[in-house]
Amino acid sequence: MKIHTIPKEKGSRRREIRQMKKVITYGSFDLFHEGHYNLLKRAKELGDYLIVGITTEQFDESRGKLNIVDSLIDRIEHVKETGFADLIIIEDHIGQKVEDIQKYGVDIFTLGSDWEGKYDYLKELCEVVYLERTKNVSSTMLRREKYPLIRLGMIGTGRIAARFAPETHFVSGIVLNSVYNPYRKQAEKFATRYGLELYSEEVTEFLEHIDAVYIASPHETHYAYAKQALLMGKHVLCEKPMTLKEEEARELFQIAEERKCVLLEAIKTAFCPGFQRLLSIAKSGTIGQICDVEACFTRLTGENTRERTDKEYGGSFLEFGSQTLLPIFKLMGTEYKEIRFDSICDKNGIDLYTKAYLSYENGMALSKSGVAVKSEGQLLIAGTKGYILAESPWWLTRSFEVRYEDPNKKDTYTAKFLGDGLRYEISDFVNMIHAGEYKSYKFTEEEAIAMAGVMEKFLQKRKENEKGGKRNEDMGT
Repeated sequence: MKIHTIPKEKGSRRREIRQMKKVITYGSFDLFHEGHYNLLKRAKELGDYLIVGITTEQFDESRGKLNIVDSLIDRIEHVKETGFADLIIIEDHIGQKVEDIQKYGVDIFTLGSDWEGKYDYLKELCEVVYLERTKNVSSTMLRREKYPLIRLGMIGTGRIAARFAPETHFVSGIVLNSVYNPYRKQAEKFATRYGLELYSEEVTEFLEHIDAVYIASPHETHYAYAKQALLMGKHVLCEKPMTLKEEEARELFQIAEERKCVLLEAIKTAFCPGFQRLLSIAKSGTIGQICDVEACFTRLTGENTRERTDKEYGGSFLEFGSQTLLPIFKLMGTEYKEIRFDSICDKNGIDLYTKAYLSYENGMALSKSGVAVKSEGQLLIAGTKGYILAESPWWLTRSFEVRYEDPNKKDTYTAKFLGDGLRYEISDFVNMIHAGEYKSYKFTEEEAIAMAGVMEKFLQKRKENEKGGKRNEDMGT
């Protein structure tokens, strides 16, 4: 399918067009804004004849782009109205860029600088130009006031932040435009690396220029940053653990409700399609009554990492406990009767490996986490008719099996998992903001509060053991 915006001409005019310098660019052009307009304008200035490829919803989804709002017809019309496109075509399959460049005799292929390097393979066919992205994206040009472009700011510039930033490009309706770090040079370095408009070492100033914030700072800072953002009317997506005290979690949700803000804890597994399907199968009765859930997440981290050096907030349980508690709370509930911790600790009292045992009225659960001890990272859900096994890494749920008493009977399920998985939580966050829905069923307020309560109990028990001089001993009740 292609739409011509200029009439065909014959004779010498046709020969002239063949001699023109042709430029081609592609995009979703969803929620058309100033950044899109400027990209098309600069692309047109590269040559004489501009071809614009617009992706279908199906192709966007297949390549990992989520939350497309405008219809294909509307997106075509928005591009057409700029007057820059001489020809509009539809992109609907992988490999089409190579085909189009050859078909239309393209001289220059161009995209925004956030794609720099990805399409260098096209240099064999034509010149490849990466245009600087418009940093100050204005929502005033959006075609739908119902879906304003969400300006997202990031607090923190560490490992998870570096993985999160690229994932925002795959979710429509949101743009990462600023970053905060109390150390100015770190903020500036991150902003430069990811082409962000703003960076700041002043948190209040930073919050004034955004609509929502992603908090990826050290664990102990989450509560204060989230509270300040919510009080300023900003939506909050906060890395796990959101807080380390139950009362603090309750307070944050109360503020969010009063200010009509979305508050979501960023446990990415909760929002992944494969994990949601696993939960549905488990709850369907396929394996009977669920009696036991065992979840393990271990990673061997370096001795100089935060997890191994932070005496107060480091260790395996604070790092990975939220991940392993997630399926336990989703399947067994938050009303456990008792919880007990066993840990192997180093000389500083940092837990290198922790087991958390939870007992329920009609079942039990086990969470295993480690930063210096390696174990099989699987999720096992035991029922009265069978069991579900999701092998490592189950937290990036791509597949799982339902097994029964008969060893010859086995059901295998697979699901799509895009990128690093972070785009799913970003997508849900955006959808909640746009819909004005402040509660998530995928990870509920009740579950977040219960998780904070477990973290609080763990820290209390660790402090008690430190006072008693305990190290590689039982940290139980």
